[in-house]
Amino acid sequence: MALKKINREDLEPLLEGTAIFGTGGGGSPDWGRKIMLNDFKRGRRYAIIDPQEVEDDALVVSGGVMGSVKILDNMNFDGLLEYWEDNFELKVAFREMGKELGKKIDYIVPFEMGGLNTPIILSLGARVGVPVVDGDALGRAAPETQMTSFIGHGISLTPMPLVDHIGNVVVVKKAVNPVYPDQIGRFIITRGGGLGANNHYPMSGRQLKNSVIPNTISKAIKIGKSVINARNSGENPVQVFRKIVSGINIFHGKITEIIEEEAEGFYFTKVKLSGLEKDNNSSCELVIKNETMACWKNGELRVVFPDLLCMLDPKTGRGIMSVELKKNLELKLVAMPCHERLREALKHPDGKIAFSSKRYGQNIKYVPLEELH
Repeated sequence: MALKKINREDLEPLLEGTAIFGTGGGGSPDWGRKIMLNDFKRGRRYAIIDPQEVEDDALVVSGGVMGSVKILDNMNFDGLLEYWEDNFELKVAFREMGKELGKKIDYIVPFEMGGLNTPIILSLGARVGVPVVDGDALGRAAPETQMTSFIGHGISLTPMPLVDHIGNVVVVKKAVNPVYPDQIGRFIITRGGGLGANNHYPMSGRQLKNSVIPNTISKAIKIGKSVINARNSGENPVQVFRKIVSGINIFHGKITEIIEEEAEGFYFTKVKLSGLEKDNNSSCELVIKNETMACWKNGELRVVFPDLLCMLDPKTGRGIMSVELKKNLELKLVAMPCHERLREALKHPDGKIAFSSKRYGQNIKYVPLEELH
């Protein structure tokens, strides 16, 4: 088994890359930085493994933190780090899953890409001594637990242990509707300190290899290095990123209006932009549910979740969080197709429910990015 170490020099590139792929969510890279620095200071070591190296009969689980990005943004994160030394909700949820399955868990695979949610899974792996799979269920961030490649490849979301910030533990044993576990999770988390963790998607190594979005951690590090190098050398970091991922320039503009709502553990935003430079005299509208969900340019649909719409700082190429959005903020929007395994998941009966645009208040059908352009 060949494990790859993630070291101190990988920290900034990883955070740059995951912030971009987070599409507005996935947690703040500032929190991710504090988590990683705290772990390095305490001697914890991160180890990742290529999904193709995972044994077919291995037991793999996923997991992550739950909570609105807006609530997290208002927390004292230094105090939270100290609290986690004795009360790490992710570790409790991981242990509960082991009890539920009655087996030793061999690997952990991240739920999504994000400046917080990738480092925190690496931290979990280091704390429990279990390697983390170099991959995830999305290749981006998403607002709900059922929105994964796993669920569209026949892998059960349940059992799902849930642990809130004040110590309550609930296990969702079985769900008829794939949306139900996330609804239960939001109910618990919003009444238990606004933050918590879950563990889910128990699967075999064979199932993992057929469903995971592969090598996304190493890809985020590679992208992060390229963006940082472009920034330091005077190149255009947005264009460097776009070329590497074969992305599409969607819009360059300034925010003119923001409508915000905090509800049931989510941060909803509708954003309107007016165009600049080549997009002068054009307009753009975004729908965001923690992450970017859909985009219209001049009234025409241009990007639909789960394809990626990355919100970037025009000067630095930095991935912008949805909680950072404000009037007159300048953005460059770059889109890229999601992984084919996510598109396969959309065709599965559970996938159709899991990824429905009704989950973010719309009534639109998924159209691949390539067809919209």
